[in-house]
Amino acid sequence: MSDQIQFIVEKLNQEPFRKNYNLITFDSLESVQLLQLLNDVLGEIDPKHAVDIREELPEQTGKRMLSLLGILKYKPPGSISDLSAFRQGLVTGSKSVIHPVLHWLLQRTNELKKRAYLARFLVKLEVPAEFLQDDTVADINKQYEELMEAFKNLHKECEQLKTSGLSTAEIKRDISAMEEEKDQLVKRVERLKKRVETVQNHQRMLEIARQLRLEKEREESLAQQKQEQKNQLFHAEQRLQRAQLQLKEMHHAVVDSKPESLMKKLEEEINFNSYLVTEKIPRELESKKNSAYFLQKVVSEPAMSQSDLSVIEIKINEVNAQINQLIEKRMMKYEPIDSKFSMYRQQASIIARKKEAKAEELQAAREELSGTERQMLHKTSQAQELEGSEVLKGEELKHYVNKLRSKNTFYKKKRLEIAEITAEYGILQRTEELLKQRHEAIQQQLQAIEDKKGISGYSYTQEELERVSAVKSEMDEMKGRTLDDMSEMVKKLNALVAEKKASLAPVIKELRQLRQMCQELTQERDEKKIQYDSCAAGLESNRSTLEQEVKGLLEECVQEESNYRYINCMKRNLEIQLERAKEEMKTYVSPDPQKRRKAIREQYTRMILEQENLGKKLREKQKVVRESHGPNMKQMKMWQDFEQLMECKRECFLKQQNQTAIGQVIQEGGKDRLVL
Repeated sequence: MSDQIQFIVEKLNQEPFRKNYNLITFDSLESVQLLQLLNDVLGEIDPKHAVDIREELPEQTGKRMLSLLGILKYKPPGSISDLSAFRQGLVTGSKSVIHPVLHWLLQRTNELKKRAYLARFLVKLEVPAEFLQDDTVADINKQYEELMEAFKNLHKECEQLKTSGLSTAEIKRDISAMEEEKDQLVKRVERLKKRVETVQNHQRMLEIARQLRLEKEREESLAQQKQEQKNQLFHAEQRLQRAQLQLKEMHHAVVDSKPESLMKKLEEEINFNSYLVTEKIPRELESKKNSAYFLQKVVSEPAMSQSDLSVIEIKINEVNAQINQLIEKRMMKYEPIDSKFSMYRQQASIIARKKEAKAEELQAAREELSGTERQMLHKTSQAQELEGSEVLKGEELKHYVNKLRSKNTFYKKKRLEIAEITAEYGILQRTEELLKQRHEAIQQQLQAIEDKKGISGYSYTQEELERVSAVKSEMDEMKGRTLDDMSEMVKKLNALVAEKKASLAPVIKELRQLRQMCQELTQERDEKKIQYDSCAAGLESNRSTLEQEVKGLLEECVQEESNYRYINCMKRNLEIQLERAKEEMKTYVSPDPQKRRKAIREQYTRMILEQENLGKKLREKQKVVRESHGPNMKQMKMWQDFEQLMECKRECFLKQQNQTAIGQVIQEGGKDRLVL
């Protein structure tokens, strides 16, 4: 509720209200001020309601607000039985009624303005049937309905134009640009005409160009028709494939089957489907309807804060505790027969749950089986379409499996050899590293000895000389062999080139065919893509329109369900009243006087007689009182005078006693002085 009030205050402080409220001042508003504030918000939505509520009666204000809220389709929180309380709270300005209304109105002000504007033209006048018998009234009513439909269409077109994103400025710019393009095209046509006029036989050439353009357009239309025919052929082939798959499935199901097995299978399917139709699906449908009803009820409720949720949770815990206590009391009061029945009930419920679970498992298994069968048939058709490939069966499959196993063992053996060679290579690599390190150490020692002897670099120079001499000898040998090797290499290369040309000739031919096929497939793929894009755009637009229709139908369904519940409640109330009236008639017409005395009419008749007798007695008593009123008043006046006289005598007597007592005290005081 605090969030709700805060939202209301924020909206009222903004344009166009500008109230400058805070939470304290808003909460301290009186009922009349709240009603005026609600009327200001309604006046902002519909200017006809911008009035001062002090100038009209409370009943008129409530009726006017209720009519506008009904047009705006406001649903008060709570059940239908609370409508009278809602009306009473709206008339008296109750906060619990006005705050949710303000919150709902301020949330969707623009939408409600539009709805109030349309209501002035779309609220249908209810004309009684007897007035519609007149031809003039009927014609006017029909004309009124036609005008209403025309207004609906015009308003829809206006909204579409508003939401289409086209503005007058953009349209003017487009028109000016098109006019400029038109002028440029006219000038270009004039220039071309001047150029063509100098050419001989220009009229004949223009006619030929026109015919060429028409032939191109015809070619495009024929290409489009050809593409449509290809699409139809493709769809027909797809339908044929689906029919062939269904035929294969039917053949597969019929092969190696007997009438008894088929009957048994059909009985199982019938039992399973009957269980689904009679038990499972209605139960699921009922649960879905209940959940949808509760969700709709939750959606129609106003927004709840954390404090409201905590209060509801506390109530839920209390109710659960009470339920547990009642269950314990019931279990304590169980008799043996009831306990036996409860055991059977538990077993029946367990069996029902198991049955439901098995039905779900069976349904899932059937769906999985059908999916795998479809996938298997699809894979089989794909394998048959491939060139030189066949589906292996029986002995061929066994032979192929044995061959794969032998290849697998050979592969494992070679893999072990590769692992051994890899390990040996690692060992040799490590040995090489160690030998290199040892060689470097020996070279360092040799260099140190040469430095000591004064012949540093001797070993390096000797190694270089030996290496150069070895290279020279190798080069001499290579020079001798080069000419022979080159002649042999040329012969080999020529033979290899000729061999490669001969081997590549069929491959090149096949490659040319494949390239041509690739170009055709690429062109076909581009055409298919264009078709797919157009089809996808059409399906997307259809989907959006269908979603809008579904949304409208759902809203209409919700409205009809609410009307249905309201009519059912009214029907139930009328049935109860009718039953009471029938019972009253039975008791009133009954020959038994005891039952007749229990009738409401008899009871009210007795009460009326008793009240009439009491009224007669009271009138007689009133008559007696009126007759004795004068003497009684006179007697009462005499008693009052007598009481005043006696009171005066008592006061005189008391004064006289006080005076005698004072005189005695004075005399006694004088005697005492004389004695002193």
